[in-house]
Amino acid sequence: MEETSYKAESITVLKDLQAVRLRPSMYVGDTNIRGLHHLVYEAIDNAVDEALTGNCNSIKVILHKDNSVTVEDNGRGIPVDIHPKENKSGVEVVLTMLHAGGKFDHKTYKVSGGLHGVGISVTNALSSWLEVTVKRDGKIHKQRYELSKPVTQLEIVGDVNENETGTIIRFLPDATIFQLIEFDFDILAKRLMELAFLNKNLNIEIIDERADKQKTFQYSGGIISFVEYLNKNKNTLHKPIYFSKEKDSTSVEIAMQYNDSYQETIYSFCNTINTVEHGTHYSGFSTALTRAINDYIKKKKLSEIKLSGDDAKEGLTAVISVRIANPQFEGQTKTKLGNSEVKGLVDSMVYQSLVNFFEENPSTAKTVINKCINAAKAREAARKARELTRRKNALNGSFLPGKLADCQERDPSKSELFIVEGDSAGGSCKSGRNRKYQAILPLKGKILNVEKARLEKIFKNNEIIILITAIGTGVGEEFDINKARYHKIILLCDADTDGNHINVLILTFLYRYMRPLIEAGYVYIAMPPLYKVTKDKQDYYVYNDGELKALLEKIGGDVPLQRYKGLGEMNPDQLWDTTLNPDNRYLKQVTIEDAVISDEIFSILMGDEVKPRRDFISKYAKEVKNLDI
Repeated sequence: MEETSYKAESITVLKDLQAVRLRPSMYVGDTNIRGLHHLVYEAIDNAVDEALTGNCNSIKVILHKDNSVTVEDNGRGIPVDIHPKENKSGVEVVLTMLHAGGKFDHKTYKVSGGLHGVGISVTNALSSWLEVTVKRDGKIHKQRYELSKPVTQLEIVGDVNENETGTIIRFLPDATIFQLIEFDFDILAKRLMELAFLNKNLNIEIIDERADKQKTFQYSGGIISFVEYLNKNKNTLHKPIYFSKEKDSTSVEIAMQYNDSYQETIYSFCNTINTVEHGTHYSGFSTALTRAINDYIKKKKLSEIKLSGDDAKEGLTAVISVRIANPQFEGQTKTKLGNSEVKGLVDSMVYQSLVNFFEENPSTAKTVINKCINAAKAREAARKARELTRRKNALNGSFLPGKLADCQERDPSKSELFIVEGDSAGGSCKSGRNRKYQAILPLKGKILNVEKARLEKIFKNNEIIILITAIGTGVGEEFDINKARYHKIILLCDADTDGNHINVLILTFLYRYMRPLIEAGYVYIAMPPLYKVTKDKQDYYVYNDGELKALLEKIGGDVPLQRYKGLGEMNPDQLWDTTLNPDNRYLKQVTIEDAVISDEIFSILMGDEVKPRRDFISKYAKEVKNLDI
């Protein structure tokens, strides 16, 4: 065997931004829509960091017709003078060097969202071209980059008023790196709205020149307005509660409000970064909230019940925003805060603030306490219902529901569970499936709408119990994704209104009580065909009216046409060919792009309030009418 020499010369050194271009997913997550929008977020975060210092009150984002993007702010402007060690302008250092920025020593930025110094240089690295314009010191400076490298010098191209400052970044993502160069107005608008809530009075505007659309966000109420927005489609029990505190270089802001739902809706942020996995600020809040409510109950002798954290948070909408000098995030994705000192600060602030608030506002305190006590009683009822369900399963001699036709495969990553509408379709699916790795679970009728029900009522619903048992993870506080028996959970319902309703009911349950399954990418919706067209003894399966029109134009219109009213009309072979066979089937993976908007949609469609649902349907009815779905 020939030996390969391994010497120093064998080591490849990637200089400048080569590493980013070679491994883009390490820096922006992926090269799909998520990574594409991350390029914009890096530029926006720099502008927001200027706002955090008090030097910026206006940000503008423009989506151009050529798919380039402009991010403009009226902050101080990137420094244009020559860096003493790098012998380059501050602009070029920031745009071409990783781990370069003004956020490391806390002299320029006391707090910031971008702390790794890889932000805007990554945007530059992954763009076909980037143009930067800086207004500073009474001059307008401009420079152009192509494929991360400067192709012009930083030049003075005009004059401005001495007080007029700011930075304008315009870039076009590299089509050889990203799979699709098309920015989504709604995705960006949601993030900008979030930032406007978190930065009181900051004016943020987004303009879409492609579709002649624009939105402006500015909230004088800050996170109080955020909580009101989150609760706008729910029945609230009191006015928002707000408190804030600053200590040394750390500030904490919290707004909270209970509604009559049974879900917790809490968003946590550190330096405006959404910590979707929470962290120490959330832990401190949760601990203090539970302790303050329990102490009030004990002091006023309102009940013998001791509340759990889940009891105290049932129906609670809250926003936790902390700003700290040295945030310790878990990884570049910044999804969880790890600073231990933040937990104690938030804990003490929330506890003392709530104790004072309850004493000064006894009527609101009574409303909150009653809500939490009822939640505790419901939790105990749910525990008894859960135990009863377990005893029944034990007496039956099996922990799997009798309706489940399980698969032979025991590796969850290779197993699929089809949740099927009705026994008739279930029978066809059982006959048509591949028994080795496909399990079939038929459900009878429409399951309970969990948006309007507490956990103890859910445990009395037979179809939901069957579903929970089949999936295997448990539910609520016992949920454990590692116990999932299948890594593909596929909703298979008729392609009609009732089928869509059943899909939404099951998705509502999964989102509210088994959300990690969706986040892990385990949940799918099957797309059964709507029509079968036969021509010259060949069958064509068609999935919507648009496809049918195109097919008939291609093969001729005078052909036998069968419209499937339900899955039960298809024989096992047809179900396998069109819906079960991995080589032919269409599956839609269920994902959560934005937790705020997902929560809002489920509340609108499945909640008690009729008017928001009617308004939503009226708003989108005209758009849906012309879609092939």
